[in-house]
Amino acid sequence: MNPSEIKHPKFEIKKHIFFDLDHTIWDFDRNAEETLQELYITHNLDDLGLQSADVFIATYTRNNHQLWADYHMGRITKQALRETRFRKTFLDLGVEPDLIPLVFEDEYVRICPTKTNLFPHAHEVLQYLSKRYQLHIISNGFKEATGIKVANTGLTPYFQNIIISELVGINKPDKAIFEHALNLAGATISESIMIGDSLEADVYGAMGYGMDAIYFNPAELEKPADVPVQITSLRDLMEML
Repeated sequence: MNPSEIKHPKFEIKKHIFFDLDHTIWDFDRNAEETLQELYITHNLDDLGLQSADVFIATYTRNNHQLWADYHMGRITKQALRETRFRKTFLDLGVEPDLIPLVFEDEYVRICPTKTNLFPHAHEVLQYLSKRYQLHIISNGFKEATGIKVANTGLTPYFQNIIISELVGINKPDKAIFEHALNLAGATISESIMIGDSLEADVYGAMGYGMDAIYFNPAELEKPADVPVQITSLRDLMEML
Protein backbone atom coordinates (compact mmCIF):
# COMPACT_ATOMS: atom_id res chain seq x y z
CA MET A 1 0.00 0.00 0.00
CA ASN A 2 1.22 3.48 -0.81
CA PRO A 3 1.89 5.42 2.42
CA SER A 4 -0.07 8.35 1.04
CA GLU A 5 -3.18 6.15 1.11
CA ILE A 6 -3.06 5.66 4.89
CA LYS A 7 -5.80 7.55 6.76
CA HIS A 8 -7.18 9.00 3.56
CA PRO A 9 -9.07 12.20 4.56
CA LYS A 10 -12.11 11.14 2.53
CA PHE A 11 -12.58 8.10 4.73
CA GLU A 12 -13.08 10.04 7.96
CA ILE A 13 -16.79 10.57 7.18
CA LYS A 14 -17.48 6.97 6.22
CA LYS A 15 -20.08 4.99 8.13
CA HIS A 16 -20.86 2.10 5.78
CA ILE A 17 -18.43 -0.30 4.09
CA PHE A 18 -19.64 -2.54 1.28
CA PHE A 19 -17.46 -5.55 0.52
CA ASP A 20 -17.35 -7.89 -2.42
CA LEU A 21 -17.16 -11.54 -1.28
CA ASP A 22 -15.46 -13.80 -3.84
CA HIS A 23 -11.81 -12.95 -4.48
CA THR A 24 -11.98 -10.25 -1.78
CA ILE A 25 -12.86 -12.00 1.49
CA TRP A 26 -13.53 -15.59 0.41
CA ASP A 27 -10.45 -16.91 -1.40
CA PHE A 28 -12.18 -18.20 -4.52
CA ASP A 29 -9.11 -19.45 -6.35
CA ARG A 30 -7.68 -21.32 -3.37
CA ASN A 31 -11.02 -22.93 -2.58
CA ALA A 32 -11.55 -23.85 -6.22
CA GLU A 33 -8.07 -25.37 -6.41
CA GLU A 34 -8.73 -27.58 -3.36
CA THR A 35 -12.02 -28.73 -4.87
CA LEU A 36 -10.52 -29.45 -8.28
CA GLN A 37 -7.60 -31.37 -6.81
CA GLU A 38 -10.15 -33.66 -5.14
CA LEU A 39 -12.32 -34.01 -8.25
CA TYR A 40 -9.29 -34.67 -10.45
CA ILE A 41 -8.58 -37.75 -8.37
CA THR A 42 -12.23 -38.79 -7.94
CA HIS A 43 -12.81 -38.77 -11.69
CA ASN A 44 -9.43 -40.30 -12.61
CA LEU A 45 -8.78 -37.47 -15.04
CA ASP A 46 -5.30 -38.79 -15.77
CA ASP A 47 -7.10 -41.55 -17.69
CA LEU A 48 -8.41 -38.89 -20.09
CA GLY A 49 -4.85 -38.02 -21.09
CA LEU A 50 -4.64 -34.79 -19.10
CA GLN A 51 -1.13 -33.66 -18.30
CA SER A 52 -1.62 -32.88 -14.62
CA ALA A 53 -4.06 -31.48 -12.08
CA ASP A 54 -2.08 -28.21 -12.08
CA VAL A 55 -2.53 -27.74 -15.84
CA PHE A 56 -6.23 -28.57 -15.55
CA ILE A 57 -6.68 -26.05 -12.72
CA ALA A 58 -4.74 -23.33 -14.52
CA THR A 59 -6.83 -23.80 -17.68
CA TYR A 60 -10.07 -23.81 -15.71
CA THR A 61 -9.05 -20.70 -13.74
CA ARG A 62 -8.33 -18.76 -16.92
CA ASN A 63 -11.64 -19.79 -18.48
CA ASN A 64 -13.63 -19.18 -15.31
CA HIS A 65 -12.23 -15.68 -14.78
CA GLN A 66 -13.14 -14.71 -18.35
CA LEU A 67 -16.63 -16.16 -18.08
CA TRP A 68 -17.25 -14.38 -14.77
CA ALA A 69 -16.12 -11.11 -16.35
CA ASP A 70 -18.67 -11.73 -19.11
CA TYR A 71 -21.34 -12.54 -16.50
CA HIS A 72 -20.60 -9.33 -14.55
CA MET A 73 -21.17 -7.33 -17.73
CA GLY A 74 -24.38 -9.17 -18.63
CA ARG A 75 -22.93 -10.80 -21.73
CA ILE A 76 -23.77 -14.36 -20.60
CA THR A 77 -26.26 -15.96 -18.21
CA LYS A 78 -25.64 -18.02 -15.08
CA GLN A 79 -26.64 -21.13 -17.01
CA ALA A 80 -24.20 -20.36 -19.83
CA LEU A 81 -21.37 -19.79 -17.34
CA ARG A 82 -22.00 -23.12 -15.64
CA GLU A 83 -22.47 -25.04 -18.87
CA THR A 84 -19.34 -23.58 -20.46
CA ARG A 85 -16.51 -23.35 -17.91
CA PHE A 86 -15.64 -27.04 -17.52
CA ARG A 87 -16.70 -28.12 -20.99
CA LYS A 88 -14.39 -25.49 -22.49
CA THR A 89 -11.60 -26.51 -20.11
CA PHE A 90 -11.80 -30.17 -21.08
CA LEU A 91 -12.00 -29.32 -24.79
CA ASP A 92 -9.06 -26.90 -24.52
CA LEU A 93 -7.03 -29.77 -23.07
CA GLY A 94 -7.92 -32.12 -25.92
CA VAL A 95 -10.57 -34.29 -24.26
CA GLU A 96 -13.15 -35.72 -26.64
CA PRO A 97 -16.63 -34.26 -26.00
CA ASP A 98 -18.22 -37.64 -25.25
CA LEU A 99 -15.60 -38.34 -22.56
CA ILE A 100 -16.26 -35.19 -20.53
CA PRO A 101 -17.70 -36.18 -17.10
CA LEU A 102 -21.27 -34.86 -17.14
CA VAL A 103 -21.56 -34.57 -13.35
CA PHE A 104 -18.34 -32.60 -12.92
CA GLU A 105 -19.99 -29.17 -12.75
CA ASP A 106 -22.66 -30.34 -10.30
CA GLU A 107 -20.08 -31.87 -7.98
CA TYR A 108 -17.92 -28.78 -8.15
CA VAL A 109 -20.87 -26.52 -7.30
CA ARG A 110 -21.79 -28.78 -4.38
CA ILE A 111 -18.29 -29.02 -2.87
CA CYS A 112 -16.57 -25.71 -3.56
CA PRO A 113 -18.85 -23.41 -1.49
CA THR A 114 -18.20 -25.59 1.58
CA LYS A 115 -14.49 -24.70 1.51
CA THR A 116 -13.47 -22.19 4.16
CA ASN A 117 -10.28 -20.49 3.00
CA LEU A 118 -10.44 -16.72 3.46
CA PHE A 119 -7.83 -14.13 2.56
CA PRO A 120 -5.27 -13.58 5.33
CA HIS A 121 -6.43 -11.49 8.32
CA ALA A 122 -10.08 -11.53 7.19
CA HIS A 123 -11.60 -12.20 10.61
CA GLU A 124 -9.19 -9.85 12.39
CA VAL A 125 -9.97 -7.02 9.98
CA LEU A 126 -13.73 -7.56 9.92
CA GLN A 127 -13.87 -7.68 13.71
CA TYR A 128 -11.96 -4.40 13.85
CA LEU A 129 -14.11 -2.70 11.21
CA SER A 130 -17.44 -3.99 12.53
CA LYS A 131 -16.88 -2.05 15.76
CA ARG A 132 -16.44 1.19 13.82
CA TYR A 133 -18.63 0.87 10.73
CA GLN A 134 -21.71 -0.89 9.45
CA LEU A 135 -20.53 -3.63 7.10
CA HIS A 136 -22.40 -5.08 4.13
CA ILE A 137 -21.71 -7.45 1.23
CA ILE A 138 -22.63 -6.87 -2.41
CA SER A 139 -21.92 -10.05 -4.34
CA ASN A 140 -22.41 -11.10 -7.94
CA GLY A 141 -22.12 -14.69 -6.70
CA PHE A 142 -24.99 -17.12 -6.95
CA LYS A 143 -27.56 -17.32 -4.15
CA GLU A 144 -27.13 -21.03 -3.36
CA ALA A 145 -23.38 -20.75 -2.90
CA THR A 146 -23.16 -17.35 -1.22
CA GLY A 147 -25.16 -18.32 1.84
CA ILE A 148 -23.08 -21.46 2.36
CA LYS A 149 -19.80 -19.56 2.01
CA VAL A 150 -20.78 -16.88 4.52
CA ALA A 151 -22.20 -19.32 7.07
CA ASN A 152 -19.40 -21.90 6.88
CA THR A 153 -16.67 -19.30 7.37
CA GLY A 154 -18.29 -17.56 10.33
CA LEU A 155 -18.76 -14.27 8.48
CA THR A 156 -22.47 -13.79 9.22
CA PRO A 157 -22.12 -11.77 12.46
CA TYR A 158 -20.04 -9.04 10.82
CA PHE A 159 -22.54 -7.99 8.15
CA GLN A 160 -25.78 -6.04 8.41
CA ASN A 161 -26.89 -6.90 4.88
CA ILE A 162 -25.84 -9.42 2.26
CA ILE A 163 -26.99 -8.30 -1.17
CA ILE A 164 -26.81 -11.01 -3.86
CA SER A 165 -27.17 -9.82 -7.42
CA GLU A 166 -29.06 -12.91 -8.52
CA LEU A 167 -31.80 -12.16 -5.98
CA VAL A 168 -31.90 -8.45 -6.82
CA GLY A 169 -31.91 -9.15 -10.55
CA ILE A 170 -29.07 -6.69 -11.21
CA ASN A 171 -25.31 -7.31 -11.38
CA LYS A 172 -22.48 -5.02 -10.39
CA PRO A 173 -21.37 -2.75 -12.09
CA ASP A 174 -24.94 -1.56 -12.75
CA LYS A 175 -25.60 1.59 -10.70
CA ALA A 176 -28.97 0.19 -9.65
CA ILE A 177 -27.48 -2.51 -7.42
CA PHE A 178 -25.43 0.07 -5.53
CA GLU A 179 -28.52 2.24 -5.15
CA HIS A 180 -30.46 -0.77 -3.86
CA ALA A 181 -27.69 -1.64 -1.39
CA LEU A 182 -27.46 1.89 0.00
CA ASN A 183 -31.22 2.18 0.33
CA LEU A 184 -31.32 -1.13 2.19
CA ALA A 185 -28.56 0.04 4.53
CA GLY A 186 -30.05 3.50 5.04
CA ALA A 187 -26.76 4.95 3.83
CA THR A 188 -25.80 7.95 1.71
CA ILE A 189 -23.23 7.88 -1.08
CA SER A 190 -20.84 10.20 0.75
CA GLU A 191 -20.71 8.03 3.87
CA SER A 192 -20.25 4.76 1.93
CA ILE A 193 -17.32 2.98 0.35
CA MET A 194 -16.97 -0.18 -1.78
CA ILE A 195 -14.07 -2.61 -1.47
CA GLY A 196 -13.47 -5.31 -4.07
CA ASP A 197 -11.06 -7.05 -6.40
CA SER A 198 -12.88 -6.48 -9.67
CA LEU A 199 -12.01 -3.23 -11.38
CA GLU A 200 -15.08 -3.36 -13.61
CA ALA A 201 -17.68 -4.69 -11.19
CA ASP A 202 -16.56 -3.26 -7.85
CA VAL A 203 -14.30 -0.27 -8.36
CA TYR A 204 -15.57 1.31 -11.57
CA GLY A 205 -19.11 0.20 -10.72
CA ALA A 206 -19.06 2.08 -7.43
CA MET A 207 -17.22 5.07 -8.85
CA GLY A 208 -19.73 5.28 -11.69
CA TYR A 209 -22.44 5.60 -9.06
CA GLY A 210 -20.50 8.39 -7.36
CA MET A 211 -19.29 6.22 -4.50
CA ASP A 212 -15.71 5.93 -3.25
CA ALA A 213 -13.98 2.60 -3.79
CA ILE A 214 -10.86 0.74 -2.70
CA TYR A 215 -9.28 -1.71 -5.13
CA PHE A 216 -8.24 -4.99 -3.44
CA ASN A 217 -5.16 -6.05 -5.38
CA PRO A 218 -3.39 -8.92 -3.58
CA ALA A 219 -1.57 -9.99 -6.75
CA GLU A 220 -0.07 -6.49 -6.92
CA LEU A 221 -1.04 -5.95 -10.53
CA GLU A 222 -0.35 -2.53 -11.98
CA LYS A 223 -2.93 -0.10 -10.64
CA PRO A 224 -4.77 1.91 -13.30
CA ALA A 225 -4.14 5.64 -12.99
CA ASP A 226 -7.85 6.39 -12.59
CA VAL A 227 -8.16 4.15 -9.51
CA PRO A 228 -7.47 6.42 -6.53
CA VAL A 229 -6.81 3.88 -3.76
CA GLN A 230 -5.73 0.27 -3.56
CA ILE A 231 -4.72 -2.25 -0.89
CA THR A 232 -2.70 -5.42 -1.32
CA SER A 233 -3.72 -6.98 2.01
CA LEU A 234 -6.96 -6.76 3.97
CA ARG A 235 -4.87 -5.75 6.97
CA ASP A 236 -4.10 -2.46 5.21
CA LEU A 237 -7.68 -1.46 6.02
CA MET A 238 -6.85 -1.34 9.72
CA GLU A 239 -4.41 1.49 9.03
CA MET A 240 -6.56 3.20 6.46
CA LEU A 241 -9.99 3.12 8.14
